Amino acid sequence: MFKIVLALAAAAGICLGTNAQAYPEKPITIVVPFAPGGTVNLMGRLLADRMSQVLGQPVIVENKPGAGGSIGANLVAKAQADGYTLLLATMGQQSIQPLLAKELPYDANKDFAPVALFSTVPNVLTVSVHTPVKSVAELVAYAKRNPGKLNMASAGIGSVNHLTGELFMYRSGVKFSHVPYRGAGPATADLLSGQVQVLFANLPNVLPYIEPGKVRVLAIASDQRSPAIPDVPTLAEAGVKDAVVESWYGVMAPAGTPSDVIRKLQDTVIGIAKEKPMIKQLAELGAMPYPGTAQDLMELSSKETARWTDIIKGANIQTN
Repeated sequence: MFKIVLALAAAAGICLGTNAQAYPEKPITIVVPFAPGGTVNLMGRLLADRMSQVLGQPVIVENKPGAGGSIGANLVAKAQADGYTLLLATMGQQSIQPLLAKELPYDANKDFAPVALFSTVPNVLTVSVHTPVKSVAELVAYAKRNPGKLNMASAGIGSVNHLTGELFMYRSGVKFSHVPYRGAGPATADLLSGQVQVLFANLPNVLPYIEPGKVRVLAIASDQRSPAIPDVPTLAEAGVKDAVVESWYGVMAPAGTPSDVIRKLQDTVIGIAKEKPMIKQLAELGAMPYPGTAQDLMELSSKETARWTDIIKGANIQTN
């Protein structure tokens, strides 16, 4: 009888191991919590396409925009914790939105299991070509002469471009009228048409419009210039200090997702971020690889939350 029990236990162990190794056995969904057309969507689809090839199963992107990313995040938080529903996590949705939203239907710290970091992009200060300003100094002077008359678009209240704009206003002493959208894509479209005048955008989102002269980039919110736009000064060089904001993108799963599934996804995302063709593709978009483990993602998210807590308090930033 003892031998039979051992045999059954061994068989069960083999079966469990086989199931773990078999993941994924069906399509995976990555929820992008913003509208199509923005950098979050771009990073999500870039990663999903390559994950499909590596994992041998379709990886489908679903855009679920709204409420600064919290609608899409909530869908993932409430999803079955089996590794088949993932979140394309952002600094804004994970580290900033919880500080600004009066109520969230999920706990950003408890309802997600970090998987891996994928990429990072700098933010740039752009203005409509229909405005007369051609430098940061001219923008600040114009805004001070016309307080509140310049409309600043964002991907939504609490998004990274919203907070970058608020930080810029705090550091420079100007005031824009904030116009939130349901994603960076619609915000960029209205910047191109001149419906709004200012947008702090992720560089990949506006890079195609710079050379044709459809948008005007005044500065980059980074501690160094970007190889993609080497002639554009940093905000510090342009006279606005302590306004460095770079956006990161990673993957999270619902809390309770099996650890072996998390490890497989982590290794997959990190491996993709280190591939030479992916590094080249990201560079062409104005982005950079940022491979990191689940632990790295958790620590970065906590660090950014602490940083933005201080900035939000210092600038007295509030949601509408």
